[in-house]
Amino acid sequence: MTLAAPALAALAAVVAALAAALLLRWRGALPVAVPNDRTLHVAPLPRVGGLAIWAGLAPVVWLAPALPAMRIALWAPAWLLLFAVSLRDDVKSVAIGARLAVHAIAATWFAVALFAGTGVAPAWIALAALAVAWSLNLYNFMDGSDGLAAAMAVIGFGAYGAALALRGEPSALPLCVAAATVPVLVVNLPPARMFLGDVGAVPLGFLAAALGLGGIAADAWSAWFPILVFLPFVADATATLARRVLARERFWQPHRAHYYQRLHRLGAGHAGTLAAYAVLMLGCAASAVACAWAAPQWGVLALTAWCAVHAGFFAAIDYHWRRGAPS
Repeated sequence: MTLAAPALAALAAVVAALAAALLLRWRGALPVAVPNDRTLHVAPLPRVGGLAIWAGLAPVVWLAPALPAMRIALWAPAWLLLFAVSLRDDVKSVAIGARLAVHAIAATWFAVALFAGTGVAPAWIALAALAVAWSLNLYNFMDGSDGLAAAMAVIGFGAYGAALALRGEPSALPLCVAAATVPVLVVNLPPARMFLGDVGAVPLGFLAAALGLGGIAADAWSAWFPILVFLPFVADATATLARRVLARERFWQPHRAHYYQRLHRLGAGHAGTLAAYAVLMLGCAASAVACAWAAPQWGVLALTAWCAVHAGFFAAIDYHWRRGAPS
C-alpha cells in the first residue's frame, strides 16, 4: 500500500526533528560559521542544520509518488553531487571555481536528463540549466538572515504540493521537503541556534528549480508559477546582482548588499527582516496557488503585480539606505 502524502510528510517531519535535536546535542563537534564583516551574525553557530532536512527526506523520498518529470532518478544524481560538494564546503572551504564547476555540471545534467528524447531545442535545455544553476546559487545567497531560507522552503515547497494536490496529481514529494524543513525552521528562527549551511541551502535551491521545471514539463503548471512562488528570493538576488553590475562593483565577491541584508542593517534585525519577507513569501505563494487552481490566465498578471510590489519594497530600502547607510 502506498502511504498518503500527509502520512509521508508527517514521517519526514518527525525524522527531521529527531535529526535536528541530535545535531543540537552534538553541536560542539559540528563545523561552525564564524562571524566576519560580510555576515549579519555576531556569534559562531553550527552551520550544517540542512543535514536534518535530508535526514527527514531520505526515508520517504523512495516512497513518495511523483509525476514522471519529478521522479527521483531525474534529479537524485545531480542532487547528490551538490550535497557532497556543499557539505565539503561547510566542513572545509572549496575553491569557488571548483564549486561553480560542480554547480554547472549538476544543472546541465539535470536539464539534459529532464528533456532527453522530448524534442526540446538545445537552446531551451541550456536555458533550463542556467535557471537551475542560478536557483541553487541565489538560494545560497539568501541564506544569510535567521529563518529566511528555511521559511522560503516551507512556504515554497508547500505551495508546490498544494498546487499538485488541487489538480489531483501526486503531491507527496514537495510536501515532504516542506515538512522536513519545519523542524529546521524552528531552530533557525531568530535568534538562530543553527544555520542551514551550504549543505542545506544549495540542494534546496536546486530542488526548487528542478521540481519547478519538472512541473512545467509535466504540464502541471505554467512557467510563471515557480517564479512567482519563489519570487522574494529570485527578485532580491537578481536585483542585487543587476545593481552591482551596473555600479561596476566586483559582484563575484562576498558582500552585504542584498536587500534583505540592507533591511537588517537599517534596523529591522533578524526578526523584522524575516517578518517582512514572510509577508512577501506568503502573498506570492498564495497568489500562485490560487491562480494555478482557479484562473491560470491571470498568472502572468499576478507575477507582474508582485514584481511591482517587490520593486516598490526595494526602492523604499534604497531610499532609506541613501539617507543614512550604516557602516
